[in-house]
Amino acid sequence: MPMRTLSIVLFTLGTLLGITAPALADGAQTGADIHVAQTLGDRELTVIIRRVAEVPGPVHIDLVTHAGSPPGVVTVSAGAAGSPTSTTKVELGGTPGFYSGTVHVDRAGPWELKVDEATIPFVVPAIVSSPWENATYGGFVAAGLLLVVALVLGVRGRTGLAIVPAGGMIAALAVAVTAAVLAPMIPQPPAPGEDLDPTFDNVNDPYQRTSIVDFSRPPVNLVPSITGNDLTLSLTDGSSGRPVDDLLVHDNAFIHLVVISPSGRLQHLHPIRVAPGEFRARLKPEPGVHAIAAEIARRGGGVQLLRSSITVTGEGKSHTNEGKADLTTQIRAAGSPSTITAKFGTRDLQPWLGMLGHMIVVGPVTDSQTPAATSSAAPIWAHVHAMIPPTPGMPDKPDESVAAYGPDVSFTYSFPLPGRYLVWIQVERDYTVLTVPAVVEVPQGVQG
Repeated sequence: MPMRTLSIVLFTLGTLLGITAPALADGAQTGADIHVAQTLGDRELTVIIRRVAEVPGPVHIDLVTHAGSPPGVVTVSAGAAGSPTSTTKVELGGTPGFYSGTVHVDRAGPWELKVDEATIPFVVPAIVSSPWENATYGGFVAAGLLLVVALVLGVRGRTGLAIVPAGGMIAALAVAVTAAVLAPMIPQPPAPGEDLDPTFDNVNDPYQRTSIVDFSRPPVNLVPSITGNDLTLSLTDGSSGRPVDDLLVHDNAFIHLVVISPSGRLQHLHPIRVAPGEFRARLKPEPGVHAIAAEIARRGGGVQLLRSSITVTGEGKSHTNEGKADLTTQIRAAGSPSTITAKFGTRDLQPWLGMLGHMIVVGPVTDSQTPAATSSAAPIWAHVHAMIPPTPGMPDKPDESVAAYGPDVSFTYSFPLPGRYLVWIQVERDYTVLTVPAVVEVPQGVQG
């Protein structure tokens, strides 16, 4: 091969390497922090599983306590089938805030974190190169090696033989460039833990073939029961009747449980998983009927709202909501966007469940029954969010350690039907969740 031809090929290779540096992210994700709210007995905790940087390696755990959470020692352990279990003790102090511990994992795949009796499934991701990523880098490496061989043969005057590695180099370049160009257009495989039930095999090799085409799953049935102050939720598959054990973390919890007591007190709890399809939370119950709504997200099934009620017998007492705020409302006719703004006075609110504020809406209701009874029959249940505003100098996804938001928290919601609605607004300040109840009247829309 003439030296001029080799020089042109060398220039072309250098140019391609400069303009096609592949920045592919088609392998399994490297993971992110997982925030899971847990109502663990009398404690309302946020469990933070920090991103796993390497395997084998440590998993850093933060337990965030809130006001009223009793101090004490909790046991945190990580385990997976066929692998050793790593255990540590975390001492929770009397001051609300962050308390840390460390456990260890020895491989990528599905794991379980136990915090006392609560079990939190999570996935330790594997860093896996996609086939087209391997083809891109492999093609460039092969082209570079063949170029060296062609140059050596050309310098030694054996230009006839140099044609063979030069042709191989061009073929390798074609493979590499084609893979780099087509990679962004090739769909990624279903993500284990999000679309597929995670296994050690599909986490470490997400590109293995799967026969699953339809990832949807049936609705879930909810059966509540109560023993003492402990409310147990039994979740079963609407098709097979088997326990449902594929809930996903959404809005920082596996289950957002809203309970309305006979006196109209709202509890927003996050039941712990104690067995497949079985979750438990501790209530502050009153005698009478309690309305229940559980918001879940099922793997492949999307978000579902499950509603029920439960009757509490025996002794109990009413608990009052402790939050105070000035409310400004702009309530429009049913079907039009209305705005409710809560003014909390100072700019020191913290994110809770990944949001600045939450608003629970139930209605239309009547005065003929207790709030819980009329809420059980209400056609509308809604969970509205106030997003965290982007703030210069603040992290993109602040956690509860940041207290720099507010003082005004606004919600926009279109009430579907006219009538009276019960509303509860919730924010966090000083690691205390404040609940502000209100009642709004929604007028009838103009008839066409």
